[in-house]
Amino acid sequence: MLPRLLLLICAPLCEPAGLLLIVSPSHPTEGSPVTLTCKMPSLRSSDAQFQFCFFRDARALGPGWSSSPKLQIANMWKEDSGSYWCEAQTIASKVLRSWRSQINVHRVPVADVSLETQPPGGQVMEGDRLVLICSVAMGTGNITFLWYKGAIGLNLQTKTQRSLTAEYEIPAARENDAEQYYCVAENGYGPRPSGLVSITVRIPVSRPILMLKAPRAQAVVGDVLKLHCEALRGSHPILYWFYHEDVILGSSSAPSGGGASFNISLTAEHSGNYSCEANNGLGAQRSEEVTLNFTGRRSTRDPLRSLPSPVPQEFPYLNSPTPGQLQPTYENEPREQSVAVHGRQQHSSEQKAQKPWGHIWRIRFP
Repeated sequence: MLPRLLLLICAPLCEPAGLLLIVSPSHPTEGSPVTLTCKMPSLRSSDAQFQFCFFRDARALGPGWSSSPKLQIANMWKEDSGSYWCEAQTIASKVLRSWRSQINVHRVPVADVSLETQPPGGQVMEGDRLVLICSVAMGTGNITFLWYKGAIGLNLQTKTQRSLTAEYEIPAARENDAEQYYCVAENGYGPRPSGLVSITVRIPVSRPILMLKAPRAQAVVGDVLKLHCEALRGSHPILYWFYHEDVILGSSSAPSGGGASFNISLTAEHSGNYSCEANNGLGAQRSEEVTLNFTGRRSTRDPLRSLPSPVPQEFPYLNSPTPGQLQPTYENEPREQSVAVHGRQQHSSEQKAQKPWGHIWRIRFP
């Protein structure tokens, strides 16, 4: 109670008398420690024990009155700037006050803003967590961090905190998250942007589709049969392998979309099951098997069925026929024809009835 009473009456009674406030360092920067020392040059060891108290703008600091002539402030911030002084007193003496000292805390502008990713390198698997880490090499006080996506600068998030780093998280990366990103940091001295960082979302291949195509409606021994394999999803490049009865025929790489093809010259030994495999380093996927059967000479009552188009009117490898060679147009053929969709075959005349022919493609040779 007595120290509080002395504080109330100190304003009219206290006078600076041999009491000094020492500030170290005298020009602090934000985040740095400061030591305040209340020094009495005339104090002798035989003098009575003094109590000390430190003030800023009429507010007592720290624990209030204590026997220590020093006060340690762990971190000084911009808002801690102000007028400081100290007081000392004993029960038997009047309160002594130091001269006021103006302390200005200096803020360090942000500099060297950078954007990093986790996982490193800017590559992330589809569905995995992606973190964009915005950092500054220096800067004090409250720093505002902002994250942007794309060249137009779509703002994703804003955070303000007393830290040199901040994070923006994408819990599960998707294909449309593949883009360029950058961040901005500022603490009152103007925004400072980072450089651009490109994010690549790696997508495993989907199950590929195997499509077969002959150069003419009535294929004969020696004709070239094209095997086309395509995975509709997956990061490129994609390596495709072609199989006949699980024996590798060959491989082909697709650096971009559209799949890959492999050609064989038809012989009677090419009857059997065909499949293909797609692999982009994130896991392999195998297609359904397609069965190719060779039968005897066709009769007039059993017209040759044309080879199917996997997706009517959309097969990307319907090349123009060469001179003297009939190129079947599967989607417009007036006679009976077959259509394969993901390994299933149907008569065009039976499509409305939805009666499948299964996975067998028949090519008849004269």
